[in-house]
Amino acid sequence: MVADSQTVLQSTVNSQSLQHGPKLLELFREAMRVRHYSRRTEETYCSWVKRYVHFHNMRHPKEMREPEINAFLTHLAVEEKVSASTQNQALSALLFLYRHVIGKEIGDLGHLIRARKPSHLPVVLTRDEVKALLVQLAGVKWLMASLMYGAGLRLMECLRLRVQDIDFSSNEILVRDGKGAKDRITMLPESLKKPLADHLKQIKSLHDKDLAEGWGRVLLPGALDRKYPNAPAEWRWQWVFPQEHRWKNAKTGEEGRHHMDESLIQKAVKAAVFHAQLTKRATCHTFRHSFATHLLEGGYDIRTVQELLGHNDVRTTMIYTHVLNRGPSGVRSPVDCL
Repeated sequence: MVADSQTVLQSTVNSQSLQHGPKLLELFREAMRVRHYSRRTEETYCSWVKRYVHFHNMRHPKEMREPEINAFLTHLAVEEKVSASTQNQALSALLFLYRHVIGKEIGDLGHLIRARKPSHLPVVLTRDEVKALLVQLAGVKWLMASLMYGAGLRLMECLRLRVQDIDFSSNEILVRDGKGAKDRITMLPESLKKPLADHLKQIKSLHDKDLAEGWGRVLLPGALDRKYPNAPAEWRWQWVFPQEHRWKNAKTGEEGRHHMDESLIQKAVKAAVFHAQLTKRATCHTFRHSFATHLLEGGYDIRTVQELLGHNDVRTTMIYTHVLNRGPSGVRSPVDCL
């Protein structure tokens, strides 16, 4: 049934003027890749275009404009009760479609019903809770969680670290192509240098073994593998956290290693939260929230924290300053004075 739906969608989104050319979704993907959007964003935006077309009974987007976009986004907010960020994501996908693929600007959307944007504070662990959580992890999972907390890394930033991104002499980690396609430098915690160096020795042995067996090549960003054909096999380009087993291309027989799958560390952290008996809804991203909050608690300048986190606007970083205003915890209840 799903395959049939996909076939119907692909045939429906074929523009009459492009009957013998690329299909709309193919043009959409190509436009995103030319602009260096991440694969994850590409898949998310494509899913919104499909939902938009399905919502309007498989009509081609070229036949629809502001009223249809308004109806779809309002449906998301009113009927499906999505969050404000989800509705904005859907709008961004449709704006990209019309601007860069169909070639039309979207005007006033009229009386669009916006999803309510709640004001949530980030979940932050205390230092004791971080300790309790890390105690429940071991091996490479402990090392990854410690890096996310100790350097303020996002999960995918941690997974995509390459050997050359770790500078032991300067105690720095270079985060390449982070959120918003930005590079930044953050700290390498002193206490993690030895465990990380020991881990890299094991990975080096694994890489040497792969090379001896005729493999040991990784995917490089952009077209670097064409510019530097030998680079994919070089040690400095290898993942810091590679997957345990090599993948195999069924057609070519080629084998290699991606970085570790994100679900493995996510499940490990979820289990650690349970075994540590924490009542907070902590995830991998909670380590980053806790990193920022604990730095501000320690008296570090907010601009420094902003640079370490890679925020464009200091107002994004200021959400963590709620810890400096102790709120109810700084007020003594009158019942305690009886």
